[in-house]
Amino acid sequence: MVETLQDKGVVVTGAGGGIGAALARRFAAAGARVVVNDLDAAKAKAVADEIGAVSVPGDASLIVPEAREALSGTVDVYCANAGLGSGGSEAAPEEVWATAWDVNVMAHVRAAHALLPEWLERGSGRFVSTVSAAGLLTMIGAAPYSVTKHGAYAFAEWLSLTYRHRGIDVHAICPQGVRTDMLAATGTAGDLVLTPTAIEPSDVADALFAGMEEGRFLILPHPEVAEYYRIRAAEPDKWLTGMNHIQQKWEATDR
Repeated sequence: MVETLQDKGVVVTGAGGGIGAALARRFAAAGARVVVNDLDAAKAKAVADEIGAVSVPGDASLIVPEAREALSGTVDVYCANAGLGSGGSEAAPEEVWATAWDVNVMAHVRAAHALLPEWLERGSGRFVSTVSAAGLLTMIGAAPYSVTKHGAYAFAEWLSLTYRHRGIDVHAICPQGVRTDMLAATGTAGDLVLTPTAIEPSDVADALFAGMEEGRFLILPHPEVAEYYRIRAAEPDKWLTGMNHIQQKWEATDR
């Protein structure tokens, strides 16, 4: 059972809208003191004002010191939610690959590096990584996104296996389609694969809180992803053939 969140210090990056805003609202409703981060300062302030939180805009990779100060010195929960939905193939420009890697993976690494010394010293801390089902599976038409989300999942997994005996809780949230601006930007690939089963951002927050209560690492707002993941591991050629059929269907659309 998760400890009470009353008066706990919580940071949510990328919280100016979508999943991040839903997480911030849910933590605030549970009594936590919340820092809302977003590159868009106006959006961060709007969400913070709505829920009685503090806005700390800027690059998610660099905000831990300022967020810690805003929370009177202590961060108890860090939600690494900011992400970039970079599309493209192997031919995407190297700058696209580099930016996707920096935002989707290295921002998590930098946050953990800044937070873990304090957490390990006191024997408690909670790191929440918003990954994606693409980090367990893949996404057609989005090589930089898929590859870096696999990296984000791998890092969260590594954190959990390395530090769970020292009081550090880690959760990886892996939804499929969620009705956000990022989903809208996926175009015809998203329309084909994600939109039909898309859920609301608040559903993702509900899934996280249920997972925290049960002490689960892997949070699947779309439960069917567990079966897809099982097939991918047990029967990779069957899974790849199925995904290739989806790829061919997408190529046949007017995109």
